[in-house]
Amino acid sequence: MARTIIENIVIAKYEEQTFFEFCKYTTIRFFEILYFEKGTGTIKINGKTVPYTANSVFVFIPDDIYIVTPETATTTIAVKFLKSFFRNTSTRNETLPVNNWFRKIEEILNSESHELREMQFETESDRSHLVSLINMVAIEYMREQTFDNFIIQNSLSVILHLIARNIQFINTSETVKAVKSSKIQQIINYIHTNIYHSELLTTKSLAEEFHMADNYISEYFKKHTDVSLKKYIINYKLKLVETRLKYTDAQDSEIAIDLGFTDSSHLNKIFKTYKGISLSAFKAHLA
Repeated sequence: MARTIIENIVIAKYEEQTFFEFCKYTTIRFFEILYFEKGTGTIKINGKTVPYTANSVFVFIPDDIYIVTPETATTTIAVKFLKSFFRNTSTRNETLPVNNWFRKIEEILNSESHELREMQFETESDRSHLVSLINMVAIEYMREQTFDNFIIQNSLSVILHLIARNIQFINTSETVKAVKSSKIQQIINYIHTNIYHSELLTTKSLAEEFHMADNYISEYFKKHTDVSLKKYIINYKLKLVETRLKYTDAQDSEIAIDLGFTDSSHLNKIFKTYKGISLSAFKAHLA
């Protein structure tokens, strides 16, 4: 059973299922959270199969295709953000923090891992909080005409924040986790987290944050990444620019201001310098 609660967001709950039909929302789904409340079985994601158990949480991004094959009766809750939600075409969603919600999932869209996205959590309390919020959304859904949009909207916002906070732990071995806890990875994570706050990403601010000398942090960063600190920040910003151009209808000027460029002309100049193509040409290739 599925119903659109907020325009372009579909919330679905399936109880005690032994068979799942192919998801009809796949081609128009942008981002999805799938929580297995009960049951066991397998889930095939983009051709690869992994098991699921009770309390498993998966996330899916555009073009992901999955098929659920239960071994025991399975209860799931799915929250699907349709592609049109982030296209700014809905007048009913004007009061929703769509831009902030999009920021929360950018890290997932830019993740190098695009398969088998079962959520791994830094702490069990984060998993518990996420599950509680998903259940809260489902309960409001079950209330049919008396559901509370305020509760749903705020619950979804916190859900996305929790997923974004834990995304660095997705599908990583203990070895990779150890690397991610290193000083250089802490700096990279800090850059990603604060990419919309340029004042926090100056050499001086970063040096203060990580207790290094101003003239040493850039040297340290390049030594461990083979890329200068300035170039890394610009390259990451441009990855986010590409994501915005691909998945939203945001204007060049909006993107420029959001990411700390002077204006759209400045953004276009930097984009062409680093990517070898203008913004308009990049968008034309997407059409």
